[in-house]
Amino acid sequence: MRRRALLATPALALAGHARAQGFPDRPLRLIIPWTPGGTNDIVGRIVADAMGPRLGQSIVIENRGGAGGALGAEVVAKAAPDGLTLLLGGSGSLTINHLVRRSIPYDPATAFAPIGMMVEGANVLVVHTSVRATTMRELQAEARARPMTYGSSGVGSTSHAVGAMIALALGVEIEHIPYRGSGPALNDIIAGRLSMMSNAVAPMLPHIRAGSVRAIGIAGGNRSATTPEVPTMAEQGFPEVDAATWYALLATGGTPPDRVARLHAALNGALADPTVRQRLEENGLDIIPSESPDAFAGFLAADTARWAPVIRRAGVTAN
Repeated sequence: MRRRALLATPALALAGHARAQGFPDRPLRLIIPWTPGGTNDIVGRIVADAMGPRLGQSIVIENRGGAGGALGAEVVAKAAPDGLTLLLGGSGSLTINHLVRRSIPYDPATAFAPIGMMVEGANVLVVHTSVRATTMRELQAEARARPMTYGSSGVGSTSHAVGAMIALALGVEIEHIPYRGSGPALNDIIAGRLSMMSNAVAPMLPHIRAGSVRAIGIAGGNRSATTPEVPTMAEQGFPEVDAATWYALLATGGTPPDRVARLHAALNGALADPTVRQRLEENGLDIIPSESPDAFAGFLAADTARWAPVIRRAGVTAN
């Protein structure tokens, strides 16, 4: 029996390799659980364009916004575990949303097969030009003097949690206005229908440079290379406001490990491409590939543990 087992092992390995070599045999789809126009959309399209040729198949983008990313994530959670349906997940949809919402239509612990990390980017707080404040202390004084609103890409999103964290740090009440994605929220702050919002630097950058919004501070330990003139909130006396946004790739839970490994290799190959790196870095994003799917799974667990006490203190909840 032992001899048979030993002889079977190479055969099984070859069979797994053959399955991986034949995968994918048709186009894949990448679910982005937000409306078009946000950083996740930018990242997803850049990476999908570079992964497709490495897999020998096209990757079709589908934007499925709503419920803080849960609607799009549910599509992937309930798809066939064949590695052909992928999720562009992030700090909001994969960690914060699960901590905020009382019910999610899937088990986040088993619904997805981690593939790998993509990028990380700083969050910046911007205000409409009708807000007079230019610093965090001035914003604190102004928010105490008159009602203000902050927009987010949805209940349970990173921008929701960071907005609540900022209000908590300033010791003020700021009304939260959720949207179905960062694009619609960004449109409303430019139009003056919102006082402020926090988001990744990339989609904010053209509007900061055009003067249609004003950057108040970076929610992280380091200034952004794309906006070096904007101080961090820690520099302004609010070190507790520290939150970067990251994005990663996942498949449906139960996807065969050989297919996950092939997707991981294609992802890391795409992220190593000089053109891809340049496009992502121009959007204020740092490339942080995972060494393995297991390494990303460990990061995901640690990030959830880091956010849990923050969400409790800020009192961020959803139905």
